[in-house]
Amino acid sequence: MRRIALAMASVLMLSACGSGGSAGQELSKDPVTLRFTWWGADERHKRTQQVIDLFQKKYPNITVKGEFKDWNGYWESLATTVAANDAPDVIQMDELYLSSYAERGALLDLGTVGKHLKTADFDKSALDTGVVKGKQYALPVGLSTYAIVANTDLLDQLKIKLPDDNTWSWEDLKKVGDEVSKAGGGKVTGLQSLGFEAGGVNIWARQAGAALFDANGKVAVPPEVLASYWTYIRDLAKQGVTPSPSVTIERAGGSLDQSGTATNASVFATWWNTQLSSLTTASGAKLKLLRLPGETQAKSPGAYFKSSMYWSISSRSKHPAEAALFVDFLANSQEAADILLTDRGVPANKKIRAAITPKLTETDKAAAEYLDTAKVGQAPRVTPNGASDLEAIIKRHTEEVLFDRETPEQAAKSFITELQAEIDGA
Repeated sequence: MRRIALAMASVLMLSACGSGGSAGQELSKDPVTLRFTWWGADERHKRTQQVIDLFQKKYPNITVKGEFKDWNGYWESLATTVAANDAPDVIQMDELYLSSYAERGALLDLGTVGKHLKTADFDKSALDTGVVKGKQYALPVGLSTYAIVANTDLLDQLKIKLPDDNTWSWEDLKKVGDEVSKAGGGKVTGLQSLGFEAGGVNIWARQAGAALFDANGKVAVPPEVLASYWTYIRDLAKQGVTPSPSVTIERAGGSLDQSGTATNASVFATWWNTQLSSLTTASGAKLKLLRLPGETQAKSPGAYFKSSMYWSISSRSKHPAEAALFVDFLANSQEAADILLTDRGVPANKKIRAAITPKLTETDKAAAEYLDTAKVGQAPRVTPNGASDLEAIIKRHTEEVLFDRETPEQAAKSFITELQAEIDGA
């Protein structure tokens, strides 16, 4: 359904390309209404509305109407509104979908509204994560990096020592996970299963000296690397280090609050570092961020910085100047930062990041410290146009492997063929 809506959007947008960007950069003195869409949980909605209220107080002729949904419904809704020429003015964008929308002409080149949207306090490397074919279609909101989250309360209860994350391997993670599962008596497993999002695949490929995509956007990961990834995931399940496949699939389809980490049902799990606070609140436990396994044994660093999300502006916005002014307020104002803090990630804006650090909670400070001390390599290529279903494809093949309907080798071959077909057909 999403692919159908995006296909419709491509026809509509290509024929109307530049209609929003052709408008001047002057602010209107008349009343203006902007629509702003984002995904997230209740806490994000509350914080975002507070920022909207502050912006409207500062600019009384601009009204901002919020449209928010959970992740699962967000992209279908956005694709439908874009296809209907009714896209929101300001869009919370994700890396998985950036190329798809940018290359279809659905997003405004932010360089055309530089009068109202300043980027001087962003590192070029951060800004480059929002560049598609040489144009700045998205402004990174926050930065994050992959981590292992460990429940130290459960480790203490089970009398199991926290592993040394400076030197550990994926085999070490499996061993300590097995120890946890055996001590947990069926109530706690060592590890929450991998294999349901792109971060894990990227890390595994990068540590093997490979990449998921090449510079031209073609699928480049060797099948044997993918096969080893799914072999590891399958072995974890068969050894009882992760929950049974049925439990794993159920949790993977739920929200963060239903995860093994949030429900204190798994001791270790892969997460983005900026999710630490939400996981701590949900679990009520003491959690610790650990460095990724396998980094000291890897051919190249697996860890990388990822934009938690972006701000984008619709190319069809009738008010691009006002939309840019609002994005500038979201990204650069101290007032907004004091409310949002790290809800959307550790700020990519260096000045803002330094300003809010003393105000952060213990877990948010831990997330920021992890980001500052992480040893990372160059970020992967932005997910190419046509590959926005990447995580759905990963998830499907992980399920097939867990239920023994595919071998890891079959999953790897099918994954590459299917994902490349999606890109070629875009």
